[in-house]
Amino acid sequence: MGEIYGFAVHVIKGRWFSLFASFLIMAGAGATYLFGTYSKDIKATLGYDQQTLNLLGFFKDLGANIGVLSGLIAEVTPTWFVLLTGSAMNFVGYFMIWLAVTGRIHKPQVWQMCLYICIGANSQNFANTGSLVPCVVNFPESRGVMLGLLKGFVGLSGAIMTQLYLAIYGNDSKSLILLIAWLPAALSVIFVYTIRVMKAERQPNELKVLYHFLYVSIVLALFLMAITILQKQFDFTHGTYAASATLVCAMLFVPLAIAIREEWVIWNQNKDIEAVKPQEQQQIPAKIDHSKHESIAEKSCFVTIFDKPERGEDYTILQALLSIDMLLLFGATLCGLGASLTAVDNLGQIGESLGYPTKTIKTFVSLVSIWNYFGRVFAGFVSEFLITRFKTPRPLMMTLVLFLSSIGYIIIAFPFSNSVYLASVIIGFSFGAQLPLLFAIISELFGLKYYSTLFNCGQLASPLGSYILNVRVTGMLYDDVALKQLKEKGLNRSSVKELVCLGVECFRLPFIILSSVAFFGGLISLILVMRTRKFYSGDIYKKFRKDDEIIVQD
Repeated sequence: MGEIYGFAVHVIKGRWFSLFASFLIMAGAGATYLFGTYSKDIKATLGYDQQTLNLLGFFKDLGANIGVLSGLIAEVTPTWFVLLTGSAMNFVGYFMIWLAVTGRIHKPQVWQMCLYICIGANSQNFANTGSLVPCVVNFPESRGVMLGLLKGFVGLSGAIMTQLYLAIYGNDSKSLILLIAWLPAALSVIFVYTIRVMKAERQPNELKVLYHFLYVSIVLALFLMAITILQKQFDFTHGTYAASATLVCAMLFVPLAIAIREEWVIWNQNKDIEAVKPQEQQQIPAKIDHSKHESIAEKSCFVTIFDKPERGEDYTILQALLSIDMLLLFGATLCGLGASLTAVDNLGQIGESLGYPTKTIKTFVSLVSIWNYFGRVFAGFVSEFLITRFKTPRPLMMTLVLFLSSIGYIIIAFPFSNSVYLASVIIGFSFGAQLPLLFAIISELFGLKYYSTLFNCGQLASPLGSYILNVRVTGMLYDDVALKQLKEKGLNRSSVKELVCLGVECFRLPFIILSSVAFFGGLISLILVMRTRKFYSGDIYKKFRKDDEIIVQD
């Protein structure tokens, strides 16, 4: 019994279990992508027009992407504090929205609803920072693969949460908001002490094990896609929803078996080492040599702003933020993620304007979520393979993804029969691929020393892009067309509670603009490709192989 207990403690404290726990937290951290499912409830119950709803969507995107606070907190506090803070923010923000939508409290002011959704969405950054940063540091030579997997589970989050709410609450999208409030918060609390930066010794089969996790996640994604299609074709009973949700939960825990298997191998290896050479094998941990940076670290960060190290070394926060490379990433992100967030947030209204039934619109949201996953894992694994095998700059894939997304927006602008299905796949895939690429590029160009802050700073452009493209462009143009349709019927704005636009003209001009912006973002990214091709032609992971063992602060 003592050995079983010892092995159980070893598993819970291990790197692989920490990775499994991160998968679960990430699987609950994509609540912002479900906005298209419950946004119509907010619009109908609170009497908002499209511009007001898009303003709410902007504050959601603002909260989801203003991660600097979580990054700075993570620099000076342990991981458990970051996760618990995010858990509390998640519950408070979404629970207040649920109370408002269900009429359990007086109708809030618009600014209050914006505050609630901003707080709830901002919790995603704490979950990301608390889970993603330790995993990248613990697996430094597999960061592209790691980011693809972790962000892939975030991409699947929307489809997973949809299955769970159908099983628990039935076809009641208001109750989805309640599920979003308590489930992600509970996951962070349960695994709060298992995720941390720890001693990391690279295993020879590390990449192979990560591929095992990939295969499991692909099976899960394919199952979610299949069950989503079946739910569109047939009327599921509550028992059938419960069965599908049970299978989803079972597949989510398959990575636990893989983690236990790997920890069992490490457990036995450690026992053999202690038995054969108890003294000789007690190695003194080798630390990464930061001595060449000590003189820089002693200087003020303001003095060294323009005294930048080589790409791949540890930049200070100011050095990174004021570099041309980061400015180019900022521009590409503003165009790419700004357009993607706009498309995802308006998916419910797009389906409504084109005459799709409510059940089909939920299918679009699930398809975006599932292909969001495929985009993330594809970007992570394929870009890592291309770097390792062909020394291909990772920003090149960012360029191709942005060009692909512009095609998806054109399909929305000029729809044909069932075209929204194809557009949902393209938009979901391209949206999902952008974040792992962005986070991996930042870690490679600017180092890992201040990664928790820099990767959160890197996505600041997306809420700005979302505000410009979603609120100031898409929302205003939609409302203009809707008001024209009202006037044609002899009505005015005060005569209707909800401003609704019907027809292909509702989103035509906005999505032509989105397509142009995404294409321009791809051109900006192409400039970064040219600037970094020499850097990527070398061995970007060389410094992590200077010693047999890499030790990071626990």
